Amino acid sequence: MDNDTTVFVLLDFSKLGEVQIIYLSFFLILYLMTVTGNLLIITAVVFDHHLHTPMYFFMMNLAMQDIGSVSVIIPKAVLSFLTNIRHISYSGCIAQVLFFVFFLACDVSLLIVMAYDRYIAICYPLRYEMIMNRKAWTKVVGSCWTASFLNAILHTTATFTIPFCSNIINQFYCEVPYLLKITCSGLYGAEIGMVMSSSTLAFGCFVLVIVTYVQIFSAVLRIPSVQGRKKAFSTCLPHLIVFSLFLFTACFAYLRPISDIPSHPDFITTIMYSIYPSMMNPLIYSIRNKKIKAVLSRFVGLRLFHFKEV
Repeated sequence: MDNDTTVFVLLDFSKLGEVQIIYLSFFLILYLMTVTGNLLIITAVVFDHHLHTPMYFFMMNLAMQDIGSVSVIIPKAVLSFLTNIRHISYSGCIAQVLFFVFFLACDVSLLIVMAYDRYIAICYPLRYEMIMNRKAWTKVVGSCWTASFLNAILHTTATFTIPFCSNIINQFYCEVPYLLKITCSGLYGAEIGMVMSSSTLAFGCFVLVIVTYVQIFSAVLRIPSVQGRKKAFSTCLPHLIVFSLFLFTACFAYLRPISDIPSHPDFITTIMYSIYPSMMNPLIYSIRNKKIKAVLSRFVGLRLFHFKEV
């Protein structure tokens, strides 16, 4: 089976120690928290017309991407643990890489767009509605989806046109660096180029976000109200921290040398960029938002009242 490259064999959690139940519980908790938090955001934005604005529209799209990215990898990992079947088909691995890269690229694109949206709202408040009109923000999100999907197709094609000399993937999903590790030596130049170009693009995105937030913080410091400054900083700083954590751990995961033996640090690094941001985004961008909380409280209250009446 180890030489059958039409089927890949994913990580055996027992190799990371006799703590399988802990890993299963960990994955389930992360998945339920991520899906629940993001579904609440989607529900609030869809059912309340007061939230049909650019900022909340971006939040809803980000929530959709976050659910998609974790749903591509966690259910398979949980199923593999429960059934002790660690195999994934060649086509299944292709699909996993395609959709995971797609959702990840969408996340980065939307986080940049959200930073720009806050920049316009804070630095040019009088021109905000003219710049961020419905037609503009619909086109922006559509462009994010389209560009991310094209990027995912290129990334996936570059990965799977390379012959594989093994089928053992020392990771709980088909992660590109671990797939490169098992390719035949000297035949992965195209994908290395893709990884380097993606890392360069990611660094450019990081610089763009930093420049945007420097402008935002400069404007915030000119706000006369202490409460206003505190509110702006409490919103922007967590965004910047999670975005930075996501980009740095993702670049580290893709650019570091891959060891032949699975380890806890490798596992944690992968979690930090592939799952943790999707779980934290609802808490940072939405759940702490007063309007979102008000809508969710009203929605849940109405549902409970209806249930009692029935």
